[in-house]
Amino acid sequence: MTNTRVFLALLQSRFEAYSQRLSHIKWSDVQARLLDNPEKLASLGQMEESGGEVCLLAWDEENGRYLFFDCAAESPSGRRSICYDEKARLSRKNNAPATSAESMAMAMGVELLDEEQYRFLQSWGPFDQKSSSWIKTPEHVRSQGGALFGDWRYGRLFIYHNGAQSYYSSRGFRTLLRV
Repeated sequence: MTNTRVFLALLQSRFEAYSQRLSHIKWSDVQARLLDNPEKLASLGQMEESGGEVCLLAWDEENGRYLFFDCAAESPSGRRSICYDEKARLSRKNNAPATSAESMAMAMGVELLDEEQYRFLQSWGPFDQKSSSWIKTPEHVRSQGGALFGDWRYGRLFIYHNGAQSYYSSRGFRTLLRV
């Protein structure tokens, strides 16, 4: 993000929108942590710039970390039309996308949401009513060529599978950053 002050104000306004659910957290503490960790702030900026609409949603008491999630209504627009991982991308014989969800997340310094985290996000939602998002896939599924994704349809959350090499204009991925 080019202007740290403006970005912090944006994050603060989103935080305040959920202040009833986050009453045990003080924004001044969050901001101080962000300013002390410029690499994390830069990762949040990349989440935002790619369409994530970043928001603090939880405090990990066990590890002492704030948890920031992508909260855009739909899967972030700057992270779509990609397959699940590099192995899947390289296996495509034709029309391979430029990158993969795992590679992009790694380059941004963030984590793909796993199924539990995606369910948690949906408790704040609904999200992905017109799109879908790749989620971290257990090795026993991935080793068979598959990958998981989720969305919200018909008033409920769905977790599905697809070939990891597939990609669609409406499927991206959501991330989490621990600060």
